[in-house]
Amino acid sequence: MGRIKFNRVFLLMVLQILLVATTTGDETCESDRIMEEQCRLHNYKTVKPLLDYFRQVRNELEQSETKEKQISELNSDLMEKYHEIVRIHETFMKEADLLNEYKNKVIKGEHDLQLCQNKADKSDFEINSQHNIILKLKEQLADKSTNLENCQVQLKSVNSKLFEKDENIKRLSENIKNNTEHQKTLELELEKSKSILVNHEKDIQLCRSEINELNRTSENNREKQKKIQLKLTENETKLIDKVKENQLYQSELDKVNATTCIPFGDNPGVHQLNVSGIGLFNVLCDSQLAGPGWIVIQQRVGGNENFTRDWATYRKGFGSFESDFFLGLEKIHRITSLQRFELYIHLVHRNGRTLNARYDDFKISDEDNGYALSLGKFTGTIIEDGMRIAKNMKFTTFDRDNDKDDYGNCADLFESGWWYNSCSACPLNAPYGKHLVWCYFECIYLKEVKMLIRPKEAIKKL
Repeated sequence: MGRIKFNRVFLLMVLQILLVATTTGDETCESDRIMEEQCRLHNYKTVKPLLDYFRQVRNELEQSETKEKQISELNSDLMEKYHEIVRIHETFMKEADLLNEYKNKVIKGEHDLQLCQNKADKSDFEINSQHNIILKLKEQLADKSTNLENCQVQLKSVNSKLFEKDENIKRLSENIKNNTEHQKTLELELEKSKSILVNHEKDIQLCRSEINELNRTSENNREKQKKIQLKLTENETKLIDKVKENQLYQSELDKVNATTCIPFGDNPGVHQLNVSGIGLFNVLCDSQLAGPGWIVIQQRVGGNENFTRDWATYRKGFGSFESDFFLGLEKIHRITSLQRFELYIHLVHRNGRTLNARYDDFKISDEDNGYALSLGKFTGTIIEDGMRIAKNMKFTTFDRDNDKDDYGNCADLFESGWWYNSCSACPLNAPYGKHLVWCYFECIYLKEVKMLIRPKEAIKKL
């Protein structure tokens, strides 16, 4: 702006000089018209540079004014831009605040996302676990489907056998009726024999009194004494025969009403027991492993029987006396509720070494209490009391979980029913291989197992 004002002042001064020069030239020319042309030429030469400069200055002034207008317009635009920049700055600050807020939200979201990721990882782990369980269940389901097909085949066979068994039951019922009548007959004969024995004893006493009396007589009566002695000997022989006969009758009665294998001590094998609450059923009696009179309640000698059974099957019993079998929880409960029994467990190591474990008070509770296991004092040739962890435990099958394990059903893991605690008992019903063991601190792998029971007082009776 200062430069523009200076140019304006300078331009005015130049104009005044031109006016003076022109006036001077005119006066000179007026006095000397001859010199007019020269003066005009001189003035033109003198003024021309100034006029050129004037034109230049005027152009610069015009350009300056144009630039001033442009500068003013630029200043106006600049102020508008400045205000716009201020507004943009304010908007930017607001957006920065929003950005910080969004950033905090993003950080929080990332934190929440991390928590969700952790939960998702945990869910993936649980899903994988469930998937593995599902795969195992599918495998079990496939096995059970196969077993179901086999069971259907067996069911057809069983149905055909049931008819035969119904016929056998009818015959057995008739036999029981006949046995009952025979028992009554034997009891009557026993009573008659007892009365005869009493009469014989009286006769013997009379004979002895007569002998004593005859001993005091003369020797002429010796012949009579011999006759009486012969009669006495004959009566004694009859009495002994009657006693033997009574013993046979009593033995037959014991066998008819047997609740244990004691009456069959001299004749082991399959016999019938008559237990209250169940009636007649077959058992395997053993007199070789630990003396006479033992009932075999479980046997693992062949490996052909499937012990992955449900509760109802374990309650009833299954298998073959010639191979592997389980007598049945209800039968074992009924037998052991009659009197005190001891348990003998026969164990055969894979290397062929024979071991045993004995418990002096064995029984299981009723079904309402889960057929809980009771054990007495432990002895045996095996050092470790492997069954102790199962004491007081209820029986567990794959369809009735009574164990204490928090992660699943031990019957699924060991593929068999047993008195499991927390999947750490000695499952003697487990499949042959890594699970058929006797464990405490160390595990003994087994190839043969038998569980036998006998009344605790049997030794005194035998």
